[in-house]
Amino acid sequence: MSRPARARDFGFVCGNLPAGALNSISDVPGVRVGHRTLIDGDIRTGVTAIVPHADNLYRRKPVAAVHVLNGFGKSAGLVQVEELGTLETPILLTNTLSVGTCCTALVRHAIAQNPDIGRETATVNPVVFECNDGYLNDIQALAVTEADAYAALESASSRFDVGSVGAGCGMSTFGFKGGIGTSSRRLDLDDGSYHLGVLVLSNFGRPGDLRLPDGRIVSPSGALDRTVTEKGSIIIIAATDIPLSDRQIKRIIRRSGVGLARLGSFWGHGSGDIALGFTTANVLSHDEKAALVGLQVLNENRIDLLFEAMADATQEAVLDALIAAGSMTGRSGHHRPGLFDTLKSLSPEA
Repeated sequence: MSRPARARDFGFVCGNLPAGALNSISDVPGVRVGHRTLIDGDIRTGVTAIVPHADNLYRRKPVAAVHVLNGFGKSAGLVQVEELGTLETPILLTNTLSVGTCCTALVRHAIAQNPDIGRETATVNPVVFECNDGYLNDIQALAVTEADAYAALESASSRFDVGSVGAGCGMSTFGFKGGIGTSSRRLDLDDGSYHLGVLVLSNFGRPGDLRLPDGRIVSPSGALDRTVTEKGSIIIIAATDIPLSDRQIKRIIRRSGVGLARLGSFWGHGSGDIALGFTTANVLSHDEKAALVGLQVLNENRIDLLFEAMADATQEAVLDALIAAGSMTGRSGHHRPGLFDTLKSLSPEA
């Protein structure tokens, strides 16, 4: 059996709601994702860019929210998103020590589109998330450059790779090779069809804690070592075309924790587990002149549907990363096996 490209190719399906056509965050119209992957010697790292829409993000800001499950992390820009409830740059994912470089790249990218930033108008809030890929990657080499961030932005597309790509190149999950994963759910409301999509940068979980949808618990070594602490991080990015307020988005992205718990995570002390969500249906103008503006929002009697979609899509996105990532050897000969290879070795047909 050849290695599947996605979790569903292996039969991993989470929940009962239908997936979108691509089973991807880019099932939300306008959302695009790009990668820059760096593999050279002991380098196993990169940048992943999530672009919410094709317009000028500084001028047309999607309504957004952040939720921190466990805050052992070094991300940038979260305070302003929490306070104002909007995004004004693309989102970049990278390794822990490259947050500053990616922030500078986003600032330059925004100024190139908006020369009035910091002069005639306000400054800009770059949003960058990180996970520590130091087990497989020589993180001290500071290999990520501004040019790599620009390359990820320029390559953004509705169709993109998952697994050991971009920021996911050097990541680990439950002792297996982790990385980038994605999943979506199609939601029917009134007379229309909408989507909620999730993308994860998966780098969390204690070896031996991973629980599969069929109930099996699997470990790279075949046994749980209770002396190993849960550390790493997971970044969860959610997008939807359903009109929501930032308060509603926060309620929804909190349910990402349900998906993580189903997988066996308890959000350990050393893990930075953070979710950000945005809607492309409510966009605020930077140059708005009206004193009062109108936003459409979801009837909260229907919000359980989005809670369910968020939990299911988060769980499946992590499995997507695990199945797609394959095995990898990196810095100093450190090795992470692929989940697919491990499951194949356990199969009676192997």
